[in-house]
Amino acid sequence: MPSSTYTVTGMTCGHCVSSVQKEIGKIDGVTSVDVDLASGAVTVASAAPIADADIVAAVDEAGYEVAV
Repeated sequence: MPSSTYTVTGMTCGHCVSSVQKEIGKIDGVTSVDVDLASGAVTVASAAPIADADIVAAVDEAGYEVAV
């Protein structure tokens, strides 16, 4: 099962974490989203590889940015 880790900037609270998890979780094939608020690390597990652009778009939709 593929997984990827991204660094998301701008999250400051539990609500931020929930928003990011919810948006990424809407992507077809995503099986889990683990967010570490302290570091901004977001680990996404999926049934098949997910395009980075899809993750970036979901994080943007939640109101945050993926650090590059």
